[in-house]
Amino acid sequence: MEFINGMNDKWQEKWQKAGFESAMPIQEKMIPEMLAGKDIVAESPTGSGKTLAYVLPILEAIDPQRKQTQAMIVAPSQELAMQIVNVIREWIEGTDLTVTQLIGGANMQRQLEKLKKKPAIVVGTPGRLNELVKSKKLKMHEIRTLVLDEGDQLMAREHRGIMKDLISATQQDRQIVLVSATITEEVELVAERMMKDPVRIRVTAEDMPAQGKITHSFIKVDERDKTDLLRSLSHMKDMKGLVFVNNLDQLLMKEDKLKFRDAKIVVLHSEMKKDERKRALDAFRKGDVSLLMATEVAARGLDIEMVTHVIHVDVPQTPEQYVHRSGRTGRAGADGEVLTLLAYKDEKHYKKMIKQVASKPVQKVLRGGELIEGNSKTSLVKGVRK
Repeated sequence: MEFINGMNDKWQEKWQKAGFESAMPIQEKMIPEMLAGKDIVAESPTGSGKTLAYVLPILEAIDPQRKQTQAMIVAPSQELAMQIVNVIREWIEGTDLTVTQLIGGANMQRQLEKLKKKPAIVVGTPGRLNELVKSKKLKMHEIRTLVLDEGDQLMAREHRGIMKDLISATQQDRQIVLVSATITEEVELVAERMMKDPVRIRVTAEDMPAQGKITHSFIKVDERDKTDLLRSLSHMKDMKGLVFVNNLDQLLMKEDKLKFRDAKIVVLHSEMKKDERKRALDAFRKGDVSLLMATEVAARGLDIEMVTHVIHVDVPQTPEQYVHRSGRTGRAGADGEVLTLLAYKDEKHYKKMIKQVASKPVQKVLRGGELIEGNSKTSLVKGVRK
């Protein structure tokens, strides 16, 4: 943990006050490289301390005398951007440094007023940042460090054009850092074209401090019965599950049916207003509801403590997607379960994919409000509709 001893006294003091006994592997590897000014492509599991791995070097590198925006962090979702801002606010409390959040769906005029005050750091979503740069309200040539959090999402085709525009608007001597839980070969190639000799950092689950035991399981269920099964899962004792659906239309259909059937569930999706999203997240965090159902994009980067289950309503399309989603449970030494609702048509794809990411999964049924091992020959629907 030598890197912290070489940093400004105020950051050393904050580190000690935060009670960190040791640095996480990604922090040990990434912080010295960032402090050295290197471009970086870093891969590390969800919940492994990536945010602090880039926030600390940014804070150390900022010159408080320069009244301009010196660092930009881009995140694919509003929630992730807000979480990053909250982390930064905790660390800069009591200092002269400032951070501003620039996300879609929020009041543009208020954001412009904050930008006029020249915050040292801005954190935002691609669309809003692009809008502000194009209207010349946000000056990219002043940015010294550009971080792409959940970089695999930002470098996907949906955002890639915007990211190229943002990067090309910066000065040649800027630093670019891309972090994600999964880095595909395609993302790496795209990133390297935009970077100068990037340092490649990789932390695997095996490198992490001891985590809880994660069980990978599945329930065989007809496609038409998945909504009923979710309702039953929402009434399970001590359930705190993050539920993934592959597309927005399916999520909205399931939401209507589940609300009608009094399920203990809230949803999160891109068409919700900021205050609606906040209410849903608060209800889930407090335990007022048992399940939070979301699409991949809406749930990107969400940091929610003590998630007991990750539930795949649809089988993830890729092993990377499965790993990304599944990393939300089994954190901080707690046990967790990754449960897939498996329709007959998806069995072949699931079996092929699970071999790449987990040891043999356990088949389960829902009986008497409990998930138990078994492959009951009796109709699953009877076990669902109670």
